[in-house]
Amino acid sequence: MSETMNRREAVKAFAIVSIASTLELSPSHVQRAFTHVELLVEPGGQQPPYAPKFFTRNEWQTLRMLVDYIIPRDTKTGSATDARVPEFMDFLLADREASTSNQVAIRGGLGWLDRESRDRFGVRFVSATDAQRRQILDDIAWPAKARPEMSQGVAFFTRMRDFTASGFYSSAMGWKDLDFIAPASHPHWDGCPPAALQKLGVSYDIMNHRPNKG
Repeated sequence: MSETMNRREAVKAFAIVSIASTLELSPSHVQRAFTHVELLVEPGGQQPPYAPKFFTRNEWQTLRMLVDYIIPRDTKTGSATDARVPEFMDFLLADREASTSNQVAIRGGLGWLDRESRDRFGVRFVSATDAQRRQILDDIAWPAKARPEMSQGVAFFTRMRDFTASGFYSSAMGWKDLDFIAPASHPHWDGCPPAALQKLGVSYDIMNHRPNKG
């Protein structure tokens, strides 16, 4: 258990540093966000309704749909929204330490999705069909293949993908999805097999398991 927790804390520490660097935040700010989200889940796994502090109602709908396209629910774990990634993002962006540039970039990107969807299909992103939404996302998910006019959407999606992944894989749900198995503890070790010792020309002092020259 201690090995698993140490590994989990190491992953979370990496995520904290990565997010802090990308969003120009202090590590303590990001740590507060993780703690905030963990406290949202009541004993027994209940998740009470959440009122966003930074995102508008329309932005909140778009954000929740977008992060679930990035990390959808599968047979193994829940989605990004199940892991409370939107709440994590909202806390970071609503905090007094949040930079205006990051707030503008995220809010602007969500607005870009709606404008692009309206231009193509006449409806907001959340009101488009699944196929229509995927068409837009396919155009911005692969920077090397994206058309020049998609540059704003590409920059936003890249930032959002990193943001989503960092939040998800630092959560308890994301940690389980990694399938990390801690090293097993063996209280007894019989040492190197006799055949191998003979081949090497050494023998063991049974009292301290130190190989001695034969």
